[in-house]
Amino acid sequence: QVQLVESGGGLVQAGGSVRLSCAASGGTFSSYRMGWFRQAPGKEREFVAAINRIGSITDCTDSVKGRFTISRDNAKSTMYLQMNSLKPEDTAVYYCAAGSGRGRASQLFDYWGHGTQVTVSS
Repeated sequence: QVQLVESGGGLVQAGGSVRLSCAASGGTFSSYRMGWFRQAPGKEREFVAAINRIGSITDCTDSVKGRFTISRDNAKSTMYLQMNSLKPEDTAVYYCAAGSGRGRASQLFDYWGHGTQVTVSS
């Protein structure tokens, strides 16, 4: 069983950048497909991006394409989300997740972190 801990969130102005990290422990990080989700106040949790086990294939939702980049370092058991050109609508709690299936559904991810808050001011 893998434990996930997010870090790097905070308050940033619109147009700024933030890099989130997700550190994994207790399992074989490289055996999991990893993903980022977010949940804004009053909204459902939504898929943001995902990356396959070796980091060669990524997927991201249309609203963040060209602005967010997902990556991973299996040697460090860590996943990242580089967030550029941030907008107020990116404000949310960001969660990392680990799973073994393909697709964007949250049900495909078995393990979750507790989340990190990202607040983008206008």
